[in-house]
Amino acid sequence: MLRSTSTGFGMLALSGLMADPAYAGLANEPDAAGPHFTPKVKNVIFCYMSGGLSHIDSFDPKPRLAKEAGDPMPFETARTMFNQDGNIMPSPWDFHRYGEAGIPVSDLFPHIATQVDEIAVIRSMTARFMEHAQGNFYFHCGQPFTGFPSMGAWVNYGLGTESKELPGFVVIGTGGIPLGGINMFSSGFLPAEYQGSLLYPGAEEPLANIRPSEEDAKQRRRLEFVRALDSIYLERTAGDPEVEAAIKNYETAYHMQSAVPELVDIGSETEATRKLYGLDSTFPPKRDYALQCLIARRLVERGVRFVELTMVDGRNRGKGNSSNPWDQHTDLILGHGRNAYAVDQPVAGLLQDLKARGLFDETLVIFSGEFGRTPFVQGTNGRDHNPFGFSLWLAGGGIKPGMTYGATDEYGYHAIEGIRTVHDLHATVLHLLGIDHTKLSYRFGGRDFRLTDVHGQVIDEVLS
Repeated sequence: MLRSTSTGFGMLALSGLMADPAYAGLANEPDAAGPHFTPKVKNVIFCYMSGGLSHIDSFDPKPRLAKEAGDPMPFETARTMFNQDGNIMPSPWDFHRYGEAGIPVSDLFPHIATQVDEIAVIRSMTARFMEHAQGNFYFHCGQPFTGFPSMGAWVNYGLGTESKELPGFVVIGTGGIPLGGINMFSSGFLPAEYQGSLLYPGAEEPLANIRPSEEDAKQRRRLEFVRALDSIYLERTAGDPEVEAAIKNYETAYHMQSAVPELVDIGSETEATRKLYGLDSTFPPKRDYALQCLIARRLVERGVRFVELTMVDGRNRGKGNSSNPWDQHTDLILGHGRNAYAVDQPVAGLLQDLKARGLFDETLVIFSGEFGRTPFVQGTNGRDHNPFGFSLWLAGGGIKPGMTYGATDEYGYHAIEGIRTVHDLHATVLHLLGIDHTKLSYRFGGRDFRLTDVHGQVIDEVLS
């Protein structure tokens, strides 16, 4: 009847039904599709510097700031987060050139500086939002608000995990979550099995309810009984993907009860490896981040597809973990100095360890915050948010090593060459994993959604 009426009233009714969110479904079946072409990497480790690491104090030197220190900005500036803009403030850290490529890195990161021949620095990244929560969601999900799948969830959905005991998307932390909360690691409208699993390796219970409350045989019988009931319900709901996801989550959780304790037990790691990451440090935030980096390596060794490391508060003021520790509107030297000290050696150690174990060429490492910071001072000794141009770096398989790409102006304020967006970064990450970002989609609310929305171009210039 609908065919015979073609574009008549019947089709209008059908279009209304199909627009209902309850009819969400797969546009591409991930288990059947897999990679669209030969991937360059198998795994991603995302070191997220929440709060906004200052690019002009780390990987994008601007000598003009020193020459004009204390002068007003010579052109009109855009609205900032707090609109308390002062005069030009040079970087308090010196820059030096490192490696055969001669890439300049500030004294904030002496350990990462020794690895510059392995990384590609992108100096022309831009963001659309200058507020932390919106910036965090945008960087993770491609949208500035909750309800959309995280990049890790999209990767997990498109490729799945190679591990039978662990989920495909794991978020490692020490207690703090970036502003916006755990929804930035969620699966959004994708089935729940693709969401990020939060792991706290230094805690007494690294994952909630990871210790079984009953003996294994009894628990196994209980799960089989529940699965039998769920399978009947799954048939009645015509294969509802949410029901199927719940069934799979039961199985994953069961396997994780033995896999997670073994994962976080680093007793088998050598003393040299521990020192490489900085686990022997007397500075607690460095030890915390060193453990995150070491567990990240152990996760990709076990086939976990996407691992994110949350930032620790390097200020270590006894107040727990800040949600945006790089956010230095005041005390730039103190805050950035301690944060960099916390992550510098662990991240450099991670790169070296991945190479030593033959994992570097099959892993992509991302190092970035949600935006940069202004070249002019806020207050007496801080910097405000700057989404108009900032730096990040990539390393690992498929990345052209020892290079810089793009540029900001002489003040480090706006990207002017090779301007790139977060959508471009997402497209590049998926490309390295063998996914065409325009083809990885999910039908929801009558529309095919994707991580890059209707945007995104692969950054070919940084690919080997």
